[in-house]
Amino acid sequence: MGEKFRSGLLSFRDLLATAWPIVVVVALGFALAYQFVEPAPPKTLTIATGGESGAYHAFARRYAAILERSGIALRLQPSAGSLENVDRLRRGEADVAFVQGGVLPADAEDAGADLRSLGSMYYEPVWVFYRGEKPLGRLHELAGRRIAVGAEGSGVRGLALQLLEANEIPIDGKLTPLAGLDAAEAVQQGWVDAAFIIAAPEAPVVQVLLRSPGVRVMSFAQADAYTRRFPFLTQVSLPRGVVDLVRDIPPQDTALLAAIANLVVREDLHPALASLLLQAAGEVHGRSGFFQRTGQFPAYLDTSFELSPDAARHYQSGPPFLQRYLPFWAAVLVDRLVVLLLPLVALLLPLLRIAPALYSWRVRSKIFRLYGELKFLENEVRHHYEPARHGEFFGRLDRIEEEASNRNVPLAFTDLVYTLREHINLVRKQLLRIERQQEERENVTP
Repeated sequence: MGEKFRSGLLSFRDLLATAWPIVVVVALGFALAYQFVEPAPPKTLTIATGGESGAYHAFARRYAAILERSGIALRLQPSAGSLENVDRLRRGEADVAFVQGGVLPADAEDAGADLRSLGSMYYEPVWVFYRGEKPLGRLHELAGRRIAVGAEGSGVRGLALQLLEANEIPIDGKLTPLAGLDAAEAVQQGWVDAAFIIAAPEAPVVQVLLRSPGVRVMSFAQADAYTRRFPFLTQVSLPRGVVDLVRDIPPQDTALLAAIANLVVREDLHPALASLLLQAAGEVHGRSGFFQRTGQFPAYLDTSFELSPDAARHYQSGPPFLQRYLPFWAAVLVDRLVVLLLPLVALLLPLLRIAPALYSWRVRSKIFRLYGELKFLENEVRHHYEPARHGEFFGRLDRIEEEASNRNVPLAFTDLVYTLREHINLVRKQLLRIERQQEERENVTP
């Protein structure tokens, strides 16, 4: 039992001695591969939306419900509008934000340098509601009137000022910073003559104003010209009666301008989260509506911000393969493990192929060293035999044999030990024969 234990222990030592170089190489490969493994995505994201009564905030709430299914908490951060959202992204106070097309300042290259677009989510119609019996089709006709242009820092204000300036309407005290339902009330009560509203047709502020007596919506007679002057704008048409068929609202086809709502993120957003956000966006914005067909959004339409590489891959080939079939956490885990394990497998395969040969060489080398001593002794006996050294030769043979007998090797290699002992006996017989021949010659000599 003790002999078996010693043999097993020796085999383990040989195996360990063989394996340690492989372990070192694999460990170095593991350390190198780990440098290329993306960290796990954070469990919480912050999205800058806009006013709590606005469409951005409403859509963000739907995003939050979808992301929650994948274990990601989306914190909603209300703001004054798109300009403030961009600032919050740049300061690192938000990870993702809704940003209206065309609000990027003149130094666009600097303002969006560390930001990336996940694409355009939907059209945001530019509604110009006004009081009066006479239909208006040009913004220039609002000159001298009181106009609500949206709150400071909002996207609607930035766009309204650009459009008014293009129509040579002075930016003076007749422009008031009212937005949303406050602007709607001001138009209804006659406190202002017109109001710029940027919202979906389903938004309460739009529905209220479309149904308000004495309030009209401007049909842009120069819509084509605006899209040429302002590339971030698109011409859309609100068909007659699409809002309310019974009451025939609107009473005629209405040409509107539309900005584009973009989903903008920080450049360092985790790729897995970018893909998850785009999947949520497809679920929320992919359906047909007043101005879009099914599957039209999300898409990269507004080039104010550079498209994220992760978004580009998503538009080209859809969600990552693993996220199509696995829960989000499992897909992320497997993706990280694949990046880590592939280089290790590439290292292990050739190393494991040479490991048996290396192990065999280590075990055999213990016997082969004794074979070397035996061969050296045999040559010395053949070519330099001296009767006075006879005892020395036998002593050296006995030492080699004893060392061979005491050398523990794995059972699979014990045939080498027995073969060595047979060869030791051959050399011993050869030594005895030479001894007899030497004695015979001495007896013959007178």
